[in-house]
Amino acid sequence: IIEGRRRPGYTPELPDRLTQDNPGALRPPPPEAFPGIEDQLPVPDRWRLIETLGVVKERWFDPYHQNVLKGDRPIDRARVKWLPITGDDWFFVANAVSDTVVEPRTFPIPNGVQTSERPGSLDVFGRNRSLVLSQTFIAGAALIKGSTAFKPPDVEYRVTLAYNINHVDVPERRVLDVRPSRPSHRTDAFLGVQEAFIDKHLGNSSDRYDFYSIRVGIQPFQSDFRGFLFNDSQLGVRLFGNRDNNRFQFNLAAFWRLEKDTNSGLNDVTQSPRDDFVLTANLYRQDFPFVGLTSQVSVTYNRNREGDDVHIDHNGFPVRPALIGDLRGREYDVTYLGYSADGRIGRINLSASFYAALGEDRNSFFTSASARIRAGLAAAELSYDRDWMRFRLSGLYATGDGDPYDRTEGGFDAIFENPIFAGADTSYWIRQTIPFAGGGRAISVSGRNGLLNSLRSSKEEGQSNFNNPGTVLVGAGADFDLSPQTRVSLNANHLWFADTASLQALRMQGSIPRDIGFDLSVAGIWRPRATQNIVGRLSAAVLLPGEGFKDLFDNQRGDDAYVSVLANMIVSF
Repeated sequence: IIEGRRRPGYTPELPDRLTQDNPGALRPPPPEAFPGIEDQLPVPDRWRLIETLGVVKERWFDPYHQNVLKGDRPIDRARVKWLPITGDDWFFVANAVSDTVVEPRTFPIPNGVQTSERPGSLDVFGRNRSLVLSQTFIAGAALIKGSTAFKPPDVEYRVTLAYNINHVDVPERRVLDVRPSRPSHRTDAFLGVQEAFIDKHLGNSSDRYDFYSIRVGIQPFQSDFRGFLFNDSQLGVRLFGNRDNNRFQFNLAAFWRLEKDTNSGLNDVTQSPRDDFVLTANLYRQDFPFVGLTSQVSVTYNRNREGDDVHIDHNGFPVRPALIGDLRGREYDVTYLGYSADGRIGRINLSASFYAALGEDRNSFFTSASARIRAGLAAAELSYDRDWMRFRLSGLYATGDGDPYDRTEGGFDAIFENPIFAGADTSYWIRQTIPFAGGGRAISVSGRNGLLNSLRSSKEEGQSNFNNPGTVLVGAGADFDLSPQTRVSLNANHLWFADTASLQALRMQGSIPRDIGFDLSVAGIWRPRATQNIVGRLSAAVLLPGEGFKDLFDNQRGDDAYVSVLANMIVSF
């Protein structure tokens, strides 16, 4: 047993002690005892040996053995003379992913204003059942110069494309398209560029390959461990590296945000980039302030100058400016000061993030005047491992705006959240979008794959909004690794609005309770080969509305609960 290595909750029996009694044994001679050994030819690596003997043959579709498509051996320049490369240290890495989603769900759906799907639909809310089918094919390729093991590569060129086909069927008109004449179902497809960058290794700062590199182009970036603030793939320049044997890591980055396709959420490079910039700097320190815990401090600045921009999404709905309040364009500057931690303190696993949002909104849609931004977020998840079980406790508090008509906006909103927290996309509230019917047109209480109650027109194409009711979450969950192939997760969250003053003003209601309700979910993950190449997920979530949700939303059938079922199959190479 390696000292310090143990499996939680399990103490193995030690084997019998081995003793060896070999009197008169001699040590092996040193290499100097064999003159001329330095002139011997090197032995080929084991893969080339067994391939020469016919034991293993390379197959292009097999990612687990030596494969030139997975960067396991250098490119044979004789076969690709058209490729302008020199040297024997160029590698090619290809990847392909198929992501299939089948998602029946229910959520409050408003009736069409001009016309309805059925005669006699006179209420604000209609039927609530809908179906989403989505298929995404992702293909990526990288050309890498250098080593693919411990030493950072010298140069990397990478391109990743994603093609999405989706079909949505809802029971009401003007949900999928602004034109009431269009049917209540839609099939759409889009090709997006998710990665297209050059990564240049600038140098090493130690003999242990501490390095600094620069990356330019469309690239993924996650601002914290759980994706609360900014988790997206955007056009940018990023300087990054590490120090002190990887104990310090740093990022300096600037991003120019691209437009997104409305129905797939993929990057749309056929449109001009937005007048929205993100500048960020962060520093990671391992084993601080406790051994086993990594700390991160960050400063992120979001500059938005889209006050004169009118942007209509592909379905005909205006998203900038949002159709809420005074309907005027907005510009804002906001700086996020953050601290995050991830790791463990003894036997307790900990992941936490804290953010303060400070800045100025040049046009509050309640007052048509400038307002200060003063908001904050605190989130933490504690977990404890017991053998093959993990038990979790989650908590989140995002401030809400207490007075919509003062000169301060106190509702916390992110730049582009994709939280891996409290059940992630298997929970109802994170998975589904809730339309804010009666309080704004084409406005949602929370966005898809988002946790914050932000009252935005669109998470992908809209602007951040700090006039919002905030979010409070307390949750508990458990993960059970039943086998290397099977995991079952349970999650129970209780959600509230932090402050309903903004909702009361927009809905013109005297009082709205804070209670959103209980979000209960169960999810199963199946990996038939015990690898990540084939992963199947099946989850079911239910929202049991609280008094606040019931005051805001209803449905024609009078259902007391809303459900979300997700069947997802991911096959990757």
